Amino acid sequence: MAALCQPDKIVWIDGSSEQKKKLEEEAVVSGELIRLNTEVLPGCFLHRTAPNDVARTEHLTYICTRRKHDAGPTNNWMPPKMAYAKARSYFKGAMKGRTMYVIPFSMGPVGSQFSKIGVELTDSIYVVLN
Repeated sequence: MAALCQPDKIVWIDGSSEQKKKLEEEAVVSGELIRLNTEVLPGCFLHRTAPNDVARTEHLTYICTRRKHDAGPTNNWMPPKMAYAKARSYFKGAMKGRTMYVIPFSMGPVGSQFSKIGVELTDSIYVVLN
């Protein structure tokens, strides 16, 4: 994904409190977060979402299965090959000039046979901190 998205920098998130504090400071300096009163609300920040971030996207959401029938009657459908081609074109160079944050995670207890391990990629400190 890094080769496709071409970020200027890659940061692996380790979950440490030191890294969290550093990212919070970075976000405050950039204006992405506003530190609230530290006496009344220690560790709290204000983050404002851009109005275009909350637009409805149902028309852009697709179920990508080999057979259209498997997507269900009320979903938008697209064949997987077409979806991958579209996604590659959207992601190509999408992070130029940005930092890619790599966030490893476990859905469920680490080591459990039921847990799913994954990685989230984002260019948003806000996403990392939440």
